[in-house]
This record gives sequence, structure tokens and C-alpha cells, in this order.
Amino acid sequence: MTKHPSHRASIPLSFHASNHPAFHTSIHPLISFFGGKKVFLTGVTGFKGAWLARVLLNAGAKVTGYALEPPTKPSLFELIHLKKQIHSIKGDIRDLSSLKRAVKNAKPEIVIHMAAQALVRESYKNPVYTYQTNVMGTVNLLESCRGIGSIRSIVNVTTDKVYENTECGLCYKEDQKLCGYDPYSNSKSCSELVTRSYRDSFYCSKGAPAVSTARSGNVIGGGDFSKDRLIPDCVRAAIKGKKVIVRNPASVRPYQYILDCLSGYLLLAKKQYDKKYQGSYNFGPDKGDTVINAALVRMFCDEWGNGMAGVNKSDNGPHEAKFLRLDTDKAKKKLGWNPGYNIKKAVKLAVQWYREYAEKGDILGCMDRQISGYFRKG
Repeated sequence: MTKHPSHRASIPLSFHASNHPAFHTSIHPLISFFGGKKVFLTGVTGFKGAWLARVLLNAGAKVTGYALEPPTKPSLFELIHLKKQIHSIKGDIRDLSSLKRAVKNAKPEIVIHMAAQALVRESYKNPVYTYQTNVMGTVNLLESCRGIGSIRSIVNVTTDKVYENTECGLCYKEDQKLCGYDPYSNSKSCSELVTRSYRDSFYCSKGAPAVSTARSGNVIGGGDFSKDRLIPDCVRAAIKGKKVIVRNPASVRPYQYILDCLSGYLLLAKKQYDKKYQGSYNFGPDKGDTVINAALVRMFCDEWGNGMAGVNKSDNGPHEAKFLRLDTDKAKKKLGWNPGYNIKKAVKLAVQWYREYAEKGDILGCMDRQISGYFRKG
């Protein structure tokens, strides 16, 4: 996929939800909470960061984004023109002085940390950069938030891969040992430990912000163009009319819809205004929606149609976990969170967005309709 199509992305004059034709904050109390709130979001140029920024904008939040240039070409951040919609700061989380200045000037109430080197295979190629970004980036973010009186809630987004994976077929709970295998997973385990240390050492006094970590599974949604991820691989193959290569067909992953994991982050950020909710939380699919890679590819091919198919073919790549599954009982019982869509619905919505993209359609409108539909549910 070498060309960057020029999509229609109709941008409303005002991004407050009350003026947005597809969204109204009255439909969901979680989203209503963020109306008018100042949110500092690292990693906004990434796939999940761009989605989260758009959800917050639809809610009427005032978003400051801090990130490097988009990590992919094309990128969702650029396709929906997010730079024009938020206060966007180009910055590296490894640069403490720049990050400190950005947080101080933004005076946020809520901080959500999503900036990361987020690819397992890339971490084998660039382990030093991965650790610098994922570990020292977390240190820098938490250090930058110290002494900023406006901040009430900090959420550090990590991954389902932080656990010591014994490949035993059990669901991992928040109190189990942290020790990721590869440099990406291990660096995120370290990020968890850094967060815990900062919370216990510097954010324990009365009036200090609540600090938590969020561990989510493999995310499915429109706008992900990353290398070495299954759904983007499917999309690239579909657009070129080729078969998709499935490297690890029997590997089990906790695939979930993009808005399921983001709703968890937002709910946690809201709930922990009361400090009793701070801690670590898993956000993943229900057990029946944890599937092998080959099954996910079949779902995508069936939904895309046009005779699309996958082929199982190992490329003898570096070690990757064969089995991952999260226990989400804590998030369900303590926060009242639940996944909204099953795996088939997640794939359907992803294909819907990518078809809009392939046909040079209104991807922003598609995205907003999916956000509105998700938060209208129930």
C-alpha cells in the first residue's frame, strides 16, 4: 500500500459534542464526564491515541497531544486531520525538559500515557530505543506530573504482555508476576514497576493525583497501519488482492474492539478521581472471544469477501507468545466495566472502516458513527 489516498474527512466547525451531528454527551455518563476537561494525551499520533483523541473531542474535552510524528504512512492521525483539532505538540517522551514544559503549560486534569514503542518484532531490532521509550518515557511522564496541582488522574497504558507467560492456558490476573519475555513486553513490565514506585513514593500524600496502569489486549479497529500486526496485514493483502500470510496461526490472543479498551481507560481515569480505585486493571475480551490467529483471519476474509483467503506460513521470526488471555474480573467488579462487542462485531466494524478507506470514502464520518453507536449501546 504505497499511495496515500485523499479521503473526504468532513471536519465540523466545532468539535464539542453538542454541535456534532453524530454525537451527544447526554447518551452516556462516561463520555459526559469528560466535557470541558483538560486531558493531556501522550502518543496521540498512534492508532489508539488518535481514536482516543477523537472520542475525547466528541465528548467536548480540551485535548493536548504530545507525540512524535505519526509512526506509519498512512496514519489515522493524518487521515482525520487531528493536528487541526487539538493542541498538538511534537515531542519525544525521552526528552524530560520538553515534556515537563508541555505538561506544565497544559495544566491538565487528566493524563493518559500511551506513547510507546509498541511492536514486539521491532523491539528485537531496536531494544535500546524500546527500553528508553517505554521505561524512561514512563519515568519522565510521571516526573513531569509531580507538583502540577491541576492533575487529578493519571493512567499509564501498558499491555497484556507484561506478565510472566508460562503458556499454561490460564487467564492472567493483575496480582500475578510481571516479567515479559521480549524487549517490548519486558520494557512494559518495567513501566508497570516504575508506575508502582512513583505512586508509592511520590503520589501517596493527600491531594496527590491517583495513578493507575491499564493492561489491554490486541486491539482491532479501523486506522491501524502498523507493520507485523494481523489486521493491518489482512488489509494490505485485501487491497492488493493477495492472500494474507498468517505467521503464527495457532497462537491465541485476547483480541478486542478499539472502543472496548478505550472505554476502559476512560472509565478508569474517571473512577480514580476517588483514590480508592487506583491500581492495575486488565481490559480484555470475554473468554469466548479469545481466538487463535487463524480464526481471526478467517473472520476478516469472510467479512471482506471478494474471495480473500489466508495462508499459514511461518517466517521463522523471533519468539512471540503462543498463548495470552486476560482475567478481567477486577475491572468488571470494581469499575463496572464490560466489553461491549464480541469478536465478530469488532471485525465487522474494522472491515467497515477499511472499506471506506479503500474506496476513498468518508472515514471520519464512519469513525464518528462507530463512536456514537458504541456509546449509545445499552
